[in-house]
Amino acid sequence: MRLHTLQNRPGARTRSKRLGHGESSGLGKTSGRGGKGQTARAGGTLRVGFEGGQMPLIRRVPKRGFNNARHRISYLGINVGSLESFAAGSVVDIKGLWDSGVARGPRQLVKILGTGDLTHALTVHAHAFSATAKAKIEAAGGQCQVIQRGAPSVKA
Repeated sequence: MRLHTLQNRPGARTRSKRLGHGESSGLGKTSGRGGKGQTARAGGTLRVGFEGGQMPLIRRVPKRGFNNARHRISYLGINVGSLESFAAGSVVDIKGLWDSGVARGPRQLVKILGTGDLTHALTVHAHAFSATAKAKIEAAGGQCQVIQRGAPSVKA
């Protein structure tokens, strides 16, 4: 294989829409913009939720009462079985979980959950442990150490 023989996969490059090329082209006349008005003009876009000057739904709906989403503590769950990939006797901390690829997703608090089995002893540092996870880690001869959420971080 040489550089001059490389080709795109079929369907990878599609022709761009040629707007305004006659009515039979399917994109003539209004060129896919509908009728007249603000959205038919160049640069004429409306923000999400705009209702033409009418009071928008988000402002019409009352916002009262308690909403738990503001106060919820969300954890990234990691199963005990996923910790099996770490070497026996090692210390598993939050940084190690992300570096090894066991923890994936947004960087947030980590909770160890009880699905799976652990065959060797590990010292696990996490923000929370389920009762089953704690029992399985300690049954394998390991330790569970809870990281305090509100602890100030050391800045270098």
